[in-house]
Parts: sequence; structure tokens; C-alpha cells
Amino acid sequence: MTDRMLPLAFAELEKYAPTWCLATETERYARRQASTMAEMQEFYDAFFPRLEEAIAYCDTFPLDDLPDEVLRLLHLIYALVMVSMSVEIFHQPKAVDAADAELERTEEPVP
Repeated sequence: MTDRMLPLAFAELEKYAPTWCLATETERYARRQASTMAEMQEFYDAFFPRLEEAIAYCDTFPLDDLPDEVLRLLHLIYALVMVSMSVEIFHQPKAVDAADAELERTEEPVP
């Protein structure tokens, strides 16, 4: 039994998995809101260079039957998208000029 959350090919990103492998967009948004810019920048800098490779890796599996570690990699990709808004555009965890914006889905897309 292994404690590994991600595919072995992405082992260097394992330290981010407990924080950022979140199953829902609402959880990822809340994590972004609760994170510092330094935390998000570190995650972004570590993962962004491997993003295309991670997407290509996920694409080698059927979307409706992803192994757990691949699904978690996909969740990490989704988290990077959420974080990238703060890193690249807002330069802060919260959306600019959005008052007290919240994100709460009543139903999540699958996966």
C-alpha cells in the first residue's frame, strides 16, 4: 500500500496534493480564498511548467473511468486553473472588483 496520491510521473508535485487535490470547484475556490499569495505562487511555479504534460497524461485514460491517482491529478489541474486567476490576473486571493463574491455550485460537473 502506498501513500502516494498522484501518478509516479508527477511525484515532485506530491507535496501539493493534500492541499490542492480537491474534488469540487467550491472547495478549490475556498482554498484559494484561504491561501496566501506566496503559497499559490509556489504551487503555480511548481506545476505550471508541467501542465500540458499532466493534461496529456490524463488524456490517456477514459474520462469516465479514471484511476484514483489520475482523478486526483485532474483535480490538481483544476486547482491550478483556480490559482492561476489569482497569480496571473488578480495578484491577490480574492477576485478584484467582485465585492464579496462566493462560489457555491449546487451540482458539480463530472469528473
